[in-house]
Amino acid sequence: MTKNLKIKVCGMKFTKNREQVEALDVDLLGYIFYAPSKRFVGDSPDTGLFQSTKPKVGVFVNENAFEILGLAKNLGFKYIQLHGKENPKSCGILRNQGLRVLKAFPMDEEFNFADTNVFEGVVDYFLFDTKTKQHGGSGKKFNWQLLENYCGNTPFFLSGGIGPDDAAEIKTLNHPMLAGVDLNSGFEVEPGLKNIDELKRFITELKK
Repeated sequence: MTKNLKIKVCGMKFTKNREQVEALDVDLLGYIFYAPSKRFVGDSPDTGLFQSTKPKVGVFVNENAFEILGLAKNLGFKYIQLHGKENPKSCGILRNQGLRVLKAFPMDEEFNFADTNVFEGVVDYFLFDTKTKQHGGSGKKFNWQLLENYCGNTPFFLSGGIGPDDAAEIKTLNHPMLAGVDLNSGFEVEPGLKNIDELKRFITELKK
Protein backbone atom coordinates (compact mmCIF):
# COMPACT_ATOMS: atom_id res chain seq x y z
CA MET A 1 0.00 0.00 0.00
CA THR A 2 2.75 2.49 0.87
CA LYS A 3 4.22 2.11 -2.61
CA ASN A 4 1.31 4.19 -3.87
CA LEU A 5 1.49 6.93 -1.24
CA LYS A 6 1.78 10.44 -2.65
CA ILE A 7 4.89 12.25 -1.49
CA LYS A 8 4.60 15.99 -0.89
CA VAL A 9 7.70 18.00 -0.06
CA CYS A 10 6.70 21.28 1.55
CA GLY A 11 8.48 24.56 2.24
CA MET A 12 10.20 25.10 -1.12
CA LYS A 13 12.16 28.34 -0.91
CA PHE A 14 15.18 28.15 -3.23
CA THR A 15 15.00 27.58 -6.99
CA LYS A 16 18.02 25.29 -7.36
CA ASN A 17 16.97 23.20 -4.38
CA ARG A 18 13.43 22.97 -5.78
CA GLU A 19 14.87 21.66 -9.06
CA GLN A 20 16.82 18.98 -7.16
CA VAL A 21 13.74 17.95 -5.18
CA GLU A 22 11.60 17.86 -8.29
CA ALA A 23 14.04 15.44 -9.92
CA LEU A 24 13.22 12.90 -7.18
CA ASP A 25 10.23 10.55 -7.13
CA VAL A 26 7.93 13.10 -5.49
CA ASP A 27 4.37 14.04 -6.45
CA LEU A 28 3.71 17.50 -5.00
CA LEU A 29 5.80 20.54 -4.10
CA GLY A 30 4.55 22.89 -1.37
CA TYR A 31 5.13 26.64 -1.16
CA ILE A 32 4.28 28.56 2.01
CA PHE A 33 2.52 31.93 1.74
CA TYR A 34 2.43 32.70 5.45
CA ALA A 35 4.81 35.47 6.50
CA PRO A 36 5.55 34.27 10.08
CA SER A 37 6.85 30.93 8.74
CA LYS A 38 10.60 30.40 8.43
CA ARG A 39 9.78 28.83 5.07
CA PHE A 40 7.77 31.78 3.74
CA VAL A 41 8.51 32.21 0.03
CA GLY A 42 9.08 35.92 0.68
CA ASP A 43 7.46 39.10 -0.58
CA SER A 44 9.36 38.99 -3.88
CA PRO A 45 10.42 35.36 -4.46
CA ASP A 46 12.61 34.31 -7.36
CA THR A 47 10.23 33.69 -10.30
CA GLY A 48 12.10 30.47 -11.13
CA LEU A 49 11.01 29.04 -7.80
CA PHE A 50 7.53 28.33 -9.16
CA GLN A 51 8.52 27.03 -12.59
CA SER A 52 8.13 23.37 -11.71
CA THR A 53 6.44 20.84 -13.95
CA LYS A 54 5.12 18.82 -11.01
CA PRO A 55 1.92 20.01 -9.29
CA LYS A 56 2.38 22.89 -6.87
CA VAL A 57 0.61 23.33 -3.54
CA GLY A 58 0.10 26.83 -2.15
CA VAL A 59 -0.01 26.79 1.66
CA PHE A 60 -2.06 29.50 3.39
CA VAL A 61 -3.23 30.42 6.90
CA ASN A 62 -6.52 32.33 7.24
CA GLU A 63 -6.08 34.00 3.85
CA ASN A 64 -8.97 35.48 1.87
CA ALA A 65 -10.29 32.96 -0.68
CA PHE A 66 -10.20 35.50 -3.51
CA GLU A 67 -6.58 36.44 -2.75
CA ILE A 68 -5.75 32.73 -2.93
CA LEU A 69 -7.56 32.37 -6.25
CA GLY A 70 -5.59 35.25 -7.74
CA LEU A 71 -2.25 33.84 -6.62
CA ALA A 72 -3.17 30.35 -7.80
CA LYS A 73 -4.04 31.68 -11.25
CA ASN A 74 -0.91 33.82 -11.57
CA LEU A 75 1.50 31.12 -10.39
CA GLY A 76 -0.17 28.03 -11.85
CA PHE A 77 -1.13 26.33 -8.59
CA LYS A 78 -3.43 23.32 -8.84
CA TYR A 79 -3.55 22.51 -5.10
CA ILE A 80 -4.23 24.72 -2.08
CA GLN A 81 -3.47 23.74 1.53
CA LEU A 82 -5.32 25.60 4.29
CA HIS A 83 -3.80 25.66 7.79
CA GLY A 84 -5.97 28.12 9.68
CA LYS A 85 -9.58 28.45 10.79
CA GLU A 86 -10.99 28.35 7.26
CA ASN A 87 -14.61 27.27 7.02
CA PRO A 88 -16.23 24.78 4.63
CA LYS A 89 -17.67 27.66 2.56
CA SER A 90 -14.19 29.06 1.79
CA CYS A 91 -12.97 25.59 0.87
CA GLY A 92 -15.95 25.12 -1.42
CA ILE A 93 -15.30 28.46 -3.21
CA LEU A 94 -11.74 27.35 -4.01
CA ARG A 95 -12.76 23.86 -5.07
CA ASN A 96 -15.52 25.17 -7.32
CA GLN A 97 -12.86 27.12 -9.20
CA GLY A 98 -11.10 23.88 -10.09
CA LEU A 99 -8.49 23.82 -7.32
CA ARG A 100 -7.82 20.72 -5.25
CA VAL A 101 -8.01 21.55 -1.56
CA LEU A 102 -6.15 20.08 1.42
CA LYS A 103 -7.48 21.11 4.85
CA ALA A 104 -5.03 20.76 7.71
CA PHE A 105 -6.06 19.79 11.24
CA PRO A 106 -3.78 20.19 14.30
CA MET A 107 -3.52 16.89 16.12
CA ASP A 108 -3.13 16.19 19.81
CA GLU A 109 -4.66 13.75 22.29
CA GLU A 110 -7.72 16.02 22.66
CA PHE A 111 -8.54 16.17 18.95
CA ASN A 112 -12.09 15.18 18.04
CA PHE A 113 -12.29 13.68 14.56
CA ALA A 114 -15.95 14.74 14.41
CA ASP A 115 -14.54 18.22 13.68
CA THR A 116 -13.64 16.99 10.20
CA ASN A 117 -17.23 16.02 9.33
CA VAL A 118 -18.33 19.43 8.05
CA PHE A 119 -15.49 19.37 5.51
CA GLU A 120 -16.51 16.04 3.97
CA GLY A 121 -17.31 16.62 0.32
CA VAL A 122 -15.85 20.15 0.13
CA VAL A 123 -12.13 19.27 0.23
CA ASP A 124 -10.05 16.66 -1.57
CA TYR A 125 -7.74 15.70 1.28
CA PHE A 126 -7.30 16.25 4.98
CA LEU A 127 -3.81 16.78 6.37
CA PHE A 128 -3.21 15.68 9.95
CA ASP A 129 -0.34 17.68 11.46
CA THR A 130 1.08 18.11 14.94
CA LYS A 131 -0.67 20.81 16.97
CA THR A 132 1.64 23.77 17.61
CA LYS A 133 1.33 27.52 18.07
CA GLN A 134 3.10 28.12 14.76
CA HIS A 135 0.75 26.36 12.27
CA GLY A 136 3.13 23.55 11.33
CA GLY A 137 6.85 23.25 10.71
CA SER A 138 7.50 22.23 14.31
CA GLY A 139 9.50 19.08 13.54
CA LYS A 140 7.44 17.25 16.16
CA LYS A 141 5.32 14.14 15.70
CA PHE A 142 1.90 13.50 17.14
CA ASN A 143 0.77 10.07 18.31
CA TRP A 144 0.06 8.25 15.04
CA GLN A 145 -2.16 5.76 16.87
CA LEU A 146 -4.75 8.55 17.00
CA LEU A 147 -5.33 7.96 13.29
CA GLU A 148 -7.18 4.77 14.19
CA ASN A 149 -10.01 7.03 15.44
CA TYR A 150 -10.52 8.53 11.99
CA CYS A 151 -13.47 6.92 10.19
CA GLY A 152 -14.21 9.57 7.55
CA ASN A 153 -14.40 9.23 3.78
CA THR A 154 -11.85 11.89 2.86
CA PRO A 155 -8.31 10.61 2.19
CA PHE A 156 -5.55 12.21 4.25
CA PHE A 157 -1.88 13.13 4.27
CA LEU A 158 0.25 12.38 7.33
CA SER A 159 2.33 15.35 8.41
CA GLY A 160 4.31 16.59 11.39
CA GLY A 161 7.91 15.74 12.20
CA ILE A 162 8.41 12.97 9.67
CA GLY A 163 12.15 12.32 9.29
CA PRO A 164 14.53 10.19 7.22
CA ASP A 165 14.28 7.21 9.58
CA ASP A 166 10.47 7.00 9.67
CA ALA A 167 9.81 5.15 6.42
CA ALA A 168 9.70 1.71 8.05
CA GLU A 169 7.15 2.81 10.65
CA ILE A 170 4.99 4.55 8.05
CA LYS A 171 4.92 1.29 6.09
CA THR A 172 3.26 -0.38 9.08
CA LEU A 173 0.33 2.07 9.01
CA ASN A 174 -2.58 0.42 7.25
CA HIS A 175 -5.31 3.04 7.44
CA PRO A 176 -7.50 2.76 4.31
CA MET A 177 -7.66 6.57 3.91
CA LEU A 178 -3.91 7.23 4.19
CA ALA A 179 -3.12 8.81 0.82
CA GLY A 180 0.27 10.44 1.28
CA VAL A 181 3.01 11.89 3.44
CA ASP A 182 4.02 15.52 3.86
CA LEU A 183 7.77 16.03 4.30
CA ASN A 184 9.25 19.27 5.54
CA SER A 185 11.47 20.27 8.47
CA GLY A 186 12.75 16.72 9.13
CA PHE A 187 14.66 16.82 5.85
CA GLU A 188 16.31 20.20 6.04
CA VAL A 189 19.81 21.65 6.16
CA GLU A 190 18.21 24.99 7.12
CA PRO A 191 14.60 26.25 6.88
CA GLY A 192 13.48 25.78 3.27
CA LEU A 193 16.68 24.04 2.11
CA LYS A 194 16.06 20.29 1.71
CA ASN A 195 18.66 17.55 2.16
CA ILE A 196 18.45 15.71 -1.16
CA ASP A 197 20.32 12.58 0.00
CA GLU A 198 18.02 12.11 3.00
CA LEU A 199 14.93 12.60 0.86
CA LYS A 200 16.23 10.09 -1.66
CA ARG A 201 16.95 7.52 1.06
CA PHE A 202 13.51 7.95 2.64
CA ILE A 203 11.66 7.67 -0.67
CA THR A 204 13.58 4.56 -1.70
CA GLU A 205 12.81 2.91 1.64
CA LEU A 206 9.14 3.92 1.58
CA LYS A 207 8.56 2.54 -1.92
CA LYS A 208 10.43 -0.75 -1.40
